[in-house]
Amino acid sequence: MKRTSRDIRTANRYEVLRHVIAESPAVSRQHLASATGLSLATVATLVGELLHLGAITEVGYEDSDGGRPRGLVAVNAQGGALIGVDVAETYIHVEVFDLSLTVLARADEELRPERPGEREPRQVIARIAAAVRAVVEAAAIPDDRVLGVGVSMPGQVDREGGVSVFAPNWDWHDVPVLDLLAEHLPYPLHLDNPLRACTVAELWFGAARGREHAVVVNLGTGVGAGLALGGTLHRGASNSAGEWGHTTLVLDGRVCHCGAHGCVESYVGAPGIMQNLRELSPGSPLLHPDDQTATVEALGRALADGDPVAVKTVRDTARYLGAGLADLVNLLNPEVIVLSSWVAAGLGEPLLTEVRAAVAGRALRRPLASTEIVLSPIPTNPVSLGAATFALEGWLASTGRKSRTNTSTTAAAMIRSTPS
Repeated sequence: MKRTSRDIRTANRYEVLRHVIAESPAVSRQHLASATGLSLATVATLVGELLHLGAITEVGYEDSDGGRPRGLVAVNAQGGALIGVDVAETYIHVEVFDLSLTVLARADEELRPERPGEREPRQVIARIAAAVRAVVEAAAIPDDRVLGVGVSMPGQVDREGGVSVFAPNWDWHDVPVLDLLAEHLPYPLHLDNPLRACTVAELWFGAARGREHAVVVNLGTGVGAGLALGGTLHRGASNSAGEWGHTTLVLDGRVCHCGAHGCVESYVGAPGIMQNLRELSPGSPLLHPDDQTATVEALGRALADGDPVAVKTVRDTARYLGAGLADLVNLLNPEVIVLSSWVAAGLGEPLLTEVRAAVAGRALRRPLASTEIVLSPIPTNPVSLGAATFALEGWLASTGRKSRTNTSTTAAAMIRSTPS
């Protein structure tokens, strides 16, 4: 889709606010111009708009080398609240943030898709709405201070239409998620999937910050690879980029939920790891047949104790994962690959060590030498954090149109008066 001048302006406004938030407590307009690559005049205009919106505030001055003091701005944490929703195949996790993206409250709902009705769209939507209402109440935030709700849904989504196009693990097709959710909630709603959410979180606060080319691998029930190319999120022609979990790893291999055979996801997603364990040791006490989370947690604890079955299961999983990641190294030549989400966190450093070794045995030497493979350093839920930034982006796009005329004169005056 062709970008308009309004789209570019919104993206620039979002980028400036991103740097103000990420480089807290305070930052100068000159530094923002350097960090974003925008001209000082453009940054001054955008800062004026953000001040008018109440997203940032003036906080004083800093000395400059031989010149007049430079004005500093900082995020206005009390300027509103953002909600990020991580909907996975087995849980719903919701967090409410202030504008500095500090968590104010959390809520969790368990999903058990094997139970009758648990994966039905209206049932899931009602559970999402209940969790959102719970965090708003817990944080004591008036409805008019909620700037938006970002919802991350597994599978392929139509971001503009608010539709879950295909969620293979639930067998959802063309579910109008945002329309259904709007029946329960009065807030602006924004939809995307965990690949994009994790990638944005890593770009803002994690291992991809300051990197031009990054891959963020989401390891959960489902598997995918969020892409940041040229320092920005890569969505593809239909917001479907990153479905690496449904590329073929084993010809005529295991049946995947998407209907194909031998997909990466069927060997390294949580159900695939359970199958790896089952094939190695069918009667293992580490295996909880109806509980993915309990199985991964048991493997994590057993790894720490050196349990040979756990070690072999993770090594086998890492071989599959390493083969798939080597393809990404050779194809995309990234600076960093980040292993994210709950399975990566649960298996931790033992999985990382085995994966690095497996990738080293398969990737081409030159691109591998430029690639670092790490665990996500983000201490909170990266998907809900990333989803909150989608709400922030949507708010800036909608309110920016209203404020543009009002702030242009103010911003021009600020350019003339701002110390250099």
